[in-house]
Amino acid sequence: MADEIASTIRAAREHSIGDLLRRSAKRDPDKTAVICGDVTWTFAEMDAICNRLGRGLQGLGVSKGDRVAVLSRNSHAFAALRFAVARIGAILVPINFMLNPDEISFILANSGAKLLASGPDFVEPARAATAKGGAVEKLIWLPGEDRATPPGGMTTFDDLLNSDASALEASVDGRDPAQIIYTSGTESLPKGAILTHEAVMWQYVSCIIDGGMAAGDTFLHALPLYHCAQLDVFLGPAVYLGATSLITGKPVPDNILSLIEAHRITSFFAPPTIWIAMLRSPAFDNTDLSSLEKGYYGASIMPVEVLLELQRRLPKVKFWNFYGQTEIAPLATVLKPEDQLRKAGSAGKPAINVETRVVNGEMLDVKVGEVGEIVHRSPHLLSGYYNDPVKTAAAFAGGWFHSGDLATVDADGYITIVDRVKDMIKTGGENVASREVEEMIYRLPAVSEVAVVGLPDPRWIEAVTAIIVVKSGGKLDEEAVVKHCAAGMAHFKVPKRVVFVDSLPKNPSGKLLKRELRQRFVGGETLDKAIQKNFAT
Repeated sequence: MADEIASTIRAAREHSIGDLLRRSAKRDPDKTAVICGDVTWTFAEMDAICNRLGRGLQGLGVSKGDRVAVLSRNSHAFAALRFAVARIGAILVPINFMLNPDEISFILANSGAKLLASGPDFVEPARAATAKGGAVEKLIWLPGEDRATPPGGMTTFDDLLNSDASALEASVDGRDPAQIIYTSGTESLPKGAILTHEAVMWQYVSCIIDGGMAAGDTFLHALPLYHCAQLDVFLGPAVYLGATSLITGKPVPDNILSLIEAHRITSFFAPPTIWIAMLRSPAFDNTDLSSLEKGYYGASIMPVEVLLELQRRLPKVKFWNFYGQTEIAPLATVLKPEDQLRKAGSAGKPAINVETRVVNGEMLDVKVGEVGEIVHRSPHLLSGYYNDPVKTAAAFAGGWFHSGDLATVDADGYITIVDRVKDMIKTGGENVASREVEEMIYRLPAVSEVAVVGLPDPRWIEAVTAIIVVKSGGKLDEEAVVKHCAAGMAHFKVPKRVVFVDSLPKNPSGKLLKRELRQRFVGGETLDKAIQKNFAT
């Protein structure tokens, strides 16, 4: 009898990611939930689609705890798959679509994924990856933002929808794993961060409260949903709240600007590189952006000069800086609108459900202005790395999660990211934070983008190297950059080399790939051979 009562109570208290969509559909069934290309779903329609999709997945043999991988650009189908997988208690494994078949195959094999859902652009990489072995039993074809014909030999999204639309019979506990998100693996093979339903939903709450999100918002989701930032900081909270989501797989400035105008978007997230690209677009000043109220950025700190330009050109928009990482689902700290200029360059303070410290090697809090490592305690955190107890133990040494990010804390408790441990430049016996040099170079009016890296040097061990994209019509040379930096920085921080390029490498989330820059200039293209030019036009 006691066991029966306990089971009944557990069922009544169930709260998982899959429940959120159903509850929003009950509250506001006729409200628009998702717009993508020529597809529009109300919350009631999306809820029914996810039920049918969940039943279709179960018909393919997917059970609670099975892993379902997805390799796709943003689409309505991706969003539906996310909630259908959660609803049946399976585990989502989003895959970076920039990876090659060998890298994709590693994630599929490591996670033990049973199914792989592929968008129209990635059918061949999906087939190539699954041909290398692993546990994948079937490939699923997902429709994209634009109409496309499904290839032969694959189960389609529509096939899965030919299922009973009645409520699913699945029991999902909040402590069950919801997803395995693989880290970038810049220094080693990717690690799979296991995030439970509870972890992700606690993070939704932090995003909503500290990000000023509301049911009346209309969100534009343009950055890749395979990344937890767009998936869980914005799409998840939007569905939780019952807000409207416009989904696009084309995160290019002119498309973003056009969609903001056409759909009266109120809330938009992008990393600084995308905001910079939007500012530089000829369409920016000719687009009606008056509906935009909330702007979010993350992945890296917004250069102060760019932030000032954004506030000048979008004076009605309130900005938030969200800092975090995959392992914390991913929000950790927030810099709110009222602090954007007062604490420019800061990552803010811990989110409402996060406790954050900056510590030294002995796990003692650093003094004001001293550099230390950021560590966290939070219900947002991963429950471990998949099949990797050694790295899990190391990450949680001392009872706190170690972020690998270096930072300082000011007298008011605001955290400023100094650098990733791996991005700190060690030059001539001194440590140089690349971001500090980047901020100085951004003060030059002709600079559009800059990345500062350390490159091998026989004298300095690592030479501070500035790699710069100049604004169209701007003019800049190495001497001017060096002189500018020397006037405001210690001599060891001044770039020893300056390289001008047409663009900087970025991943689909807009994050600068400094690793590629190091490989480029140390490997096939040396600094001596790099194109160094003045932009006269």
